[in-house]
Amino acid sequence: MLNQKNEEAYEAKREMLRVAKMANGTYTTEAEFRQTERYTNLRERYKRRQVMIFGESLVFVLSLFVGFWFINKGYRDIIKNSRSKTNFLLSISHELKSPVASVKLALETILKRNLDKPQLEQVAGGAIAETERLKSLIGNLLLAARLEEAYEINKEPVYVGMVLHQIVNIEKVKFQDADISLHLEPGTEEIYTDKFAFATIMHNLIENALKYSGENPVVDVVLKKRENALEIAVADRGVGIPDEEKDRIFEKFYRLGHEITRSTKGTGLGLFIINKMVAALNGKIQVEDNDPAGSVFRILLKNHLNVPGLSDGIKN
Repeated sequence: MLNQKNEEAYEAKREMLRVAKMANGTYTTEAEFRQTERYTNLRERYKRRQVMIFGESLVFVLSLFVGFWFINKGYRDIIKNSRSKTNFLLSISHELKSPVASVKLALETILKRNLDKPQLEQVAGGAIAETERLKSLIGNLLLAARLEEAYEINKEPVYVGMVLHQIVNIEKVKFQDADISLHLEPGTEEIYTDKFAFATIMHNLIENALKYSGENPVVDVVLKKRENALEIAVADRGVGIPDEEKDRIFEKFYRLGHEITRSTKGTGLGLFIINKMVAALNGKIQVEDNDPAGSVFRILLKNHLNVPGLSDGIKN
């Protein structure tokens, strides 16, 4: 419509200019008329307006399509987040109810039955294990909420072997048939990092590898030096991660679609916490396929090998 109006205005002005020349007796032929300065200026203005109209129309159409794309993307993101939160609520409800029910059953058993000491220790030990599981779950929820904001790093000398052996001992209680191997390359036994963040990353990575490795899980933990960087690799021989899901596993509440994943306890917060912690340490994390099966999580942390003022006797 704008182009039509522009063309109509051009034709009207051209005819007025022709009539004016005829009235003045200066009009000769059409070819000479088109060579005059006033007609040339009129024609150039018409073409500039035409280009401007088509340019603005193109920008408008592109803006419209971009707007539709953002609206559609926003809608899809809302649906995806809604589904993730629904799945999270279902998972967390089950995760919270299970240990509470176990503790309640243990207390009722103690009250209603006359248990001897070994039986009492067994029932109480089960209740304590469930409360520890509940404590860990609540801790992950609070930590995930904290990590939405900036995490404050507090670097200190850390004795890696001690931290990892503590984690392995804890996981051995949960996964008694697990085979967890630790390989620390010389120069990686003592590092300078945030102890809580490092322990959280390693604990979640090892536990995640054990949970999704089926029966008799095998997990290899390797620490290597890469110039001035520390490389951490945690490899399992489990179900693996499909290529199309590797970019999504670090999202909050996201869980894989494997049957073993759905039947395994979890809230979808472990890898989210790991990713946030690694980012806080200015590191990078990636996941690869393991050979012949399973996954390998690799973390690269720069400037974590030099420990200022660390003596041989310091152990954390």
